[in-house]
Amino acid sequence: MKDYKRDFPLLAQSELVYLDSAATAQRPLSVLAAETEFYQKYNANPLRGLYELGLAATERYEEARDCVRDFLHAASSKEIIFTRNTTESINLVAYSYALNHLKEGDELLVTIDAHHSNLLPWQMAARQTKAKLRYLDCEPDGSYTQEAMLAAVTPKTKFAALTHISNVTGQKNPVEQLIRLVHAQNGVVLVDAAQSAAHIPLNVQEMDADFLAFSGHKIMAPMGIGVLYGKRALLEQMPPFLRGGEMIDSVSRYDAVFAELPYKFEAGTGNGGGAAGLKAAISYLTDIGWEEIRSREEALTQMAMEQMQRIPHLHIQGSSDFKKHHGILSFTLDEVHPHDIASILDADHIAVRAGHHCAQPLLKHLGVFATARASIAFYNTEEDILRFTESLRQVRRKMGYGE
Repeated sequence: MKDYKRDFPLLAQSELVYLDSAATAQRPLSVLAAETEFYQKYNANPLRGLYELGLAATERYEEARDCVRDFLHAASSKEIIFTRNTTESINLVAYSYALNHLKEGDELLVTIDAHHSNLLPWQMAARQTKAKLRYLDCEPDGSYTQEAMLAAVTPKTKFAALTHISNVTGQKNPVEQLIRLVHAQNGVVLVDAAQSAAHIPLNVQEMDADFLAFSGHKIMAPMGIGVLYGKRALLEQMPPFLRGGEMIDSVSRYDAVFAELPYKFEAGTGNGGGAAGLKAAISYLTDIGWEEIRSREEALTQMAMEQMQRIPHLHIQGSSDFKKHHGILSFTLDEVHPHDIASILDADHIAVRAGHHCAQPLLKHLGVFATARASIAFYNTEEDILRFTESLRQVRRKMGYGE
């Protein structure tokens, strides 16, 4: 395998085995350089200054938007809105679309594997509009059956918030089929692509998503830059989420005329450096290629699962098929709290996540309180997997349980 760690300064200069990419990915040097270059050469408010430096900052900002448009295969750059992260993108839709369109008697459908960021806004929207919040429950392996999907989508389903890839089981959900079912009832769909954007190609037109959200930091871009895609016809009819500078056309004492898309949703100074880093991250991923990313992550996930399945008392959440995990391996060890697992691995310079992963309804549905989670990226190596599984084998012994 090619050693991609050389592209990542934090990984190249330490002994760390980083297995928490589902939380946030590491940044390659090209992304760090792009963000630094923006502040060294183009540091001015995008979309504001009409002087040379301001125009250069705006050009870089809009180049990033065009790059995201191509990344998502959107029809127009006007459909690409820059936010801080997936959470803000989803809240934008909840406040600007759902509160203005849902009403009592409508149903709002959420997949049970939703991250809290794709759940709490809909709890709020349901309370305020008196719509009914319903859940699509998954099977023990995290998959959704045809029968469950057909039963969950009804003539009253006017909005659905779907997880694309679960951050607990790694399952890729049948969002295309669910979108067709919801559209048949004249409903609108948001896809949470926070976990999928770094692992699989996204095509919002083929998917026919009405809205799609992801975070830059999950795909190796800087923190603080996120994306909301929305169909232009829907965005045009939605009021702004935030109000302030730059999102207006004109302001009088008592009223305002808002700017055209996408700017009416981008109040305040934009994250120019983050946008430049996002463009660089997308370029880095596309240069490597989705087939290379997929094959490496599948090979490493298969290796990890085979090693983990040989460890007594260890239980992996989700499918027994490594290809369905997309690098995410959540697991428990009998009689050992996940926080203790993470602490013991950390002593060996191995970083994994432990807790409920902001998906408490899913864990309760699966019958577990918390798990440890190793999440693999293409920049991991076979040596990383061997160090991780060897350390994992020692956890119960170090806790005093023997085998």
